[in-house]
Amino acid sequence: MSFDRDAFLREAIRTPSHEDVTAMRDLLVETLATEGHDPEVDERGNVLATRGRDDAGTHLVLETHLDTVPPHVPYGRDGDLVRGRGACDAKGPLAALLDAFCSATVDDGRLTLAVTPDEETAQFGGAHLGGTLSADGYVVGEPTGLDVCRGARGNFGGEVTLVGESAHAGAPGDGTNPIRAVGALVDALERYDERRGPGDHDLLGRPTLTPTRIEGGGPLNQTPADCTVGFDRRTVPPERVEEFVADLGSYLAHWLPDGYEFEVRAAYPDSPDPDAFATDPDAALVGALADASGGEVRAFGAATEASYFAADAPTVVFGPGVLADEDGPVAHADREYVSRSAVGDAADAVRETVEALL
Repeated sequence: MSFDRDAFLREAIRTPSHEDVTAMRDLLVETLATEGHDPEVDERGNVLATRGRDDAGTHLVLETHLDTVPPHVPYGRDGDLVRGRGACDAKGPLAALLDAFCSATVDDGRLTLAVTPDEETAQFGGAHLGGTLSADGYVVGEPTGLDVCRGARGNFGGEVTLVGESAHAGAPGDGTNPIRAVGALVDALERYDERRGPGDHDLLGRPTLTPTRIEGGGPLNQTPADCTVGFDRRTVPPERVEEFVADLGSYLAHWLPDGYEFEVRAAYPDSPDPDAFATDPDAALVGALADASGGEVRAFGAATEASYFAADAPTVVFGPGVLADEDGPVAHADREYVSRSAVGDAADAVRETVEALL
């Protein structure tokens, strides 16, 4: 079979996958079957296909996702550039990984393609794969400009609820207004990393703790009983999400004004949270892919599903397209694009890496 990378990319971008990935998953499964493979869909909706031997040699996994953020942006083409929702995040990387999966010569070992349905939202698919796959290396497809990204900060969304006592606004002293403690809370969040954080990481830099949302209050003539400040946490090693939640609670207990109870909790308690990771720069996968692509070895600028695999084996993030260019955001933006030549270059680099390691 001869995989038509450009045709697949065109159909993939034309296929909406911002609300439901069924049609996009069907396209991938049908394409794999046409190319002579036997894909399966697991209980979490992940698509998996494998080549090579199960019983010996090195095992590499090529992983990316089907879903996109809303709204759907239709396909367009301008010479080498193709535009539309998912062009670079991550249907361009998917086309490159699929090309490499179908065309690489696998002399020894095993090659798996794994594609998840919900990277942009809950990440149940990636977390499930992290608990069920075992490999010697993972290439996670995202828009890196053909650079080899050997690490990324983790991501956690949380909330701090301040609890007071409601009262009539005409007699506010009868209660405890939690809004009055918001300033102290925001200031404490801003100072957390100076006093308790893990410090700078040699690859990933500083962690961040950013207030992003305030909710609370009702009638204007009544002080509220509670007020919630939401925040975004970007972690760096060795900090882990579950440790951060407990430590933040301990820290706030010493910095918030007296008279206020509070609770720190996950904003999305039913979803997994990716931890930070950093792959050894001397790992064979890092060197092979950097040699093949000619790209810089660096950190990735966003959280990814790569976190779920990094504890198992060396993991890199790699693909065509960019998160942003000199004119502003590209991924998730209305102007999202990728160049067909970059998708081809990514496919060639991954194929060469696979053949070097298998």
